[in-house]
Amino acid sequence: MKLRALVFAAFAFLAAAAFFATRTHAEPDQVRLIVPGVWFREGDMQQGHCNNVIIEMKDYLIVVDANYPSGARLAMQECKRISDKPVKYVFDTHHHGDHLYGNPIWTAGGATTLAYVGVAEELNRYEPARWQAAMKSRPDVKATGLDAPQPPRQTFDKSPFVLKDGTREVRFYFFGWAHTRGDGFVYLPKEKVLCTGDAVVNGPHNNTADANIGNWPSVIRSAQRLDVQYVLPGHGESGGKELLEGQAQFMIALHKTVDTAIKDGKKAEGLTVKLPDNVKNWVGKSLDSQVNDTYREITAKKPRGDLNTK
Repeated sequence: MKLRALVFAAFAFLAAAAFFATRTHAEPDQVRLIVPGVWFREGDMQQGHCNNVIIEMKDYLIVVDANYPSGARLAMQECKRISDKPVKYVFDTHHHGDHLYGNPIWTAGGATTLAYVGVAEELNRYEPARWQAAMKSRPDVKATGLDAPQPPRQTFDKSPFVLKDGTREVRFYFFGWAHTRGDGFVYLPKEKVLCTGDAVVNGPHNNTADANIGNWPSVIRSAQRLDVQYVLPGHGESGGKELLEGQAQFMIALHKTVDTAIKDGKKAEGLTVKLPDNVKNWVGKSLDSQVNDTYREITAKKPRGDLNTK
């Protein structure tokens, strides 16, 4: 930061620095200040880790997403480096292992894991089969010594669920079924920060296997009604509200393009599609599986997640 920035008030300086941080290229396992008291930790996707957000309250910390066990330990180290306040709550944005399997690491440290009730319902639907499969490929999951994932210790069914003290208000929202049936968002109204889990990602990181692809844009539209400046996604770099619109447009284009192919009589096997350039940030190696999932959803006239077996 140039010396002339020192002429600004301290708060303005911090706000400008935070804005800059959201627009720069983050690095895995690095922690960046977004606004005073809110940090973004980009997870190392080579390790399967999700992103974490650390929110400072008056007497404690809130962490968004438990991560895998190995990611949980790294995030816990950062919490201790940032603050001597204890982690009181860890919010599971959804049931997938990279966001929830670290729960026992956090609860062993004294935290309460929290989620929308739909997350617990998804665990009942898919577990312990997925946990036991992960044990075969992930030493950190196996090392927990557990036979099944630890569900959130506290759930809520009315949205928003609110935590506040004299310094900050944090709202936990459920807007509907997008990435999973339990998708949770974390919103800080004063700071205009929105944590999205995997309902919004930055880059080609969308997993549509448990999704309601057709409904996904509607969930994002609900989130867009909030006054947002900073968007902290479940995977990829932090950004602004353009991430919300980009994610919505990707899902709209995916669904529309596959629907057109179906109406043209094309079969699922070998189907390839070309999506418009305005969503290329979200297009990657998973496009074929996303196309297949969308094809199945449209032809079955059911959300893709309803076609899964346990």
